[in-house]
Amino acid sequence: MKTYNAVTAIFPRSGLPKTPSLKWKIRAAEEKDIPVVMDLCSQLSVYEKLEFKGTPQLYKKYGFSEDKIFDCLLAENKGKAGPPYLGIALYYYTFSTFESKPTLWLEDLYVPEEYRGGGVGTALLKRLCQIAVERDCGRVEWTVLDWNEPSRQFYYSLGAVSMDEWTTFRMSPDAFRKLAEA
Repeated sequence: MKTYNAVTAIFPRSGLPKTPSLKWKIRAAEEKDIPVVMDLCSQLSVYEKLEFKGTPQLYKKYGFSEDKIFDCLLAENKGKAGPPYLGIALYYYTFSTFESKPTLWLEDLYVPEEYRGGGVGTALLKRLCQIAVERDCGRVEWTVLDWNEPSRQFYYSLGAVSMDEWTTFRMSPDAFRKLAEA
């Protein structure tokens, strides 16, 4: 897979530490990156106020084995300031019955708060859109928590639209086991 480089100046949100400039490369995650992937996903879970249940074994099985069901992009820091990784996008494909094409489903996009606003998230989404074009996807979709207004505004600024007439349903393991065994 190709890698994509970007250089940007950061203009952090008020009150956050300033990072004069960042350089990064967007690349596909590899099995050796499982600890990084898990760390960024764990940070996201704290931000979203959700419990993180990931283990290296589960990430290996579902992201880097024959049972693989997701792909992942990392924004690797190539500069001298900041952490080794500046962001993550975890995604997979579904199929659109009506478009009759694959849908690239963005499960999670995360950039630590102190590095937001400088283009890392945009670069991750741009690469996802390039992948969607390469795979002849009919659309790119994701969900956003209702209270996450900064992310909602970011996505609107890129041309995304909210699908307010749709409601997401979820079954917990107890619920789907009960139905499966009925």
